[in-house]
Amino acid sequence: MSEPFDVVDVIRTKRDRGRLSGEQIDWVVDAYTRGVVADEQMSALTMAIFLNGMSREEIHRWTHAMIDSGERMDFSALPYPTADKHSTGGVGDKITLPLAPLVAVFDVAVPQLSGRGLGHTGGTLDKMEAIPGWRADLSERELMDQLATVRAVICAAGASLAPADKKLYALRDITSTVEAIPLIASSIMSKKIAEGTDSLVLDVKVGSGAFMKDLDQARELARVMVELGSDAGVRTRALLTDMDAPLGRTAGNALEVAESLDVLSGGGPADVVELTCELAREMLAAAGKDDVDVEAALQDGRAMDVWRDMIRAQGGDPDAPLPVAPETSDVRASRDGVITHMDALAVGVAAWRLGAGRARKEDPVQAEAGVEIHAKPGDRVRAGEPIFTMHTATPERFARAEQALADAVEIGETYSARPSIVLDRMR
Repeated sequence: MSEPFDVVDVIRTKRDRGRLSGEQIDWVVDAYTRGVVADEQMSALTMAIFLNGMSREEIHRWTHAMIDSGERMDFSALPYPTADKHSTGGVGDKITLPLAPLVAVFDVAVPQLSGRGLGHTGGTLDKMEAIPGWRADLSERELMDQLATVRAVICAAGASLAPADKKLYALRDITSTVEAIPLIASSIMSKKIAEGTDSLVLDVKVGSGAFMKDLDQARELARVMVELGSDAGVRTRALLTDMDAPLGRTAGNALEVAESLDVLSGGGPADVVELTCELAREMLAAAGKDDVDVEAALQDGRAMDVWRDMIRAQGGDPDAPLPVAPETSDVRASRDGVITHMDALAVGVAAWRLGAGRARKEDPVQAEAGVEIHAKPGDRVRAGEPIFTMHTATPERFARAEQALADAVEIGETYSARPSIVLDRMR
């Protein structure tokens, strides 16, 4: 059967800064998914998009072509409104873990379809799999039953959601086109729209440990994603949040689960609690529930009750001890003073080198590996005091992890804190 378009013409159009028609976009995404368009041809097209951009209409059509490559989920039979959160990824970003059960306390169902980590950013499923017995893969029936009863689920996204995105993401990763805003936005939103949630809150990270280093770029990405969601009938909001320093005081799978449990117990680091509550309020407001006291639900144990039900429903033991690294090593302050800066990327790279992350998607991860942070920007330290403790099961990894942390901290005399972890909001 002959194809309606020639891929070379499609590439040339975008190379020469032209606009692709809706029909061209529908065809090229489908043809690539079917294998008619070769990887090298799609590589040329994604590079042309990276260099020359896309109009709002083109991004909208590209996103929907990726949605149409697979199935859509439907939560309309649930007795609750649905709300979801997506983070663009950062270091120590364990927010999904306390957030999903916290929002579920207020009779909003949270279908948190998550992924695994690659490189310096940790994956939610890797963190959850540190819990003995917990399983990420649920059937659609299990997912629906859990949402109807527990109201919260964290699980793997099925292969049937936007399969074009899975294929295209792998290609972008090896062709240096990951940073193209039209391709980032369509990648994230195709999966989230196909997921079928009523409302969505985007946590767009900005800073050294984030994908987006520049606030203006992050605003543009947030704007495009909010438009895509709204155009598709999903109530969509975005928070731009600070990722210059790691979130909380841990980076690594079991370490981050333990910190999340502290938050669910009414404690935990102030920045993790602040962002969890800010995102919960946004999700609940988007689901039509205003003026709720989310802090109280952390303090009085209601969120922890939902967490325990959620873990049990997926085969986990909420009372089982978490894995603990057999080997630890400290990185100490070089002098007295106040920590004025902590490079989130360096901490993420160290955790990855200790075994908490993977270089390729098939690599295993160590549940117990990671970095514990004893002092953050604004804290006063004395020479020789531990700033970081490295955790791993393979102590030969310490040297390279310590190299990453060698220049991660700046120590000075004074520190000016940002007033809030939330830098901007978009609706």
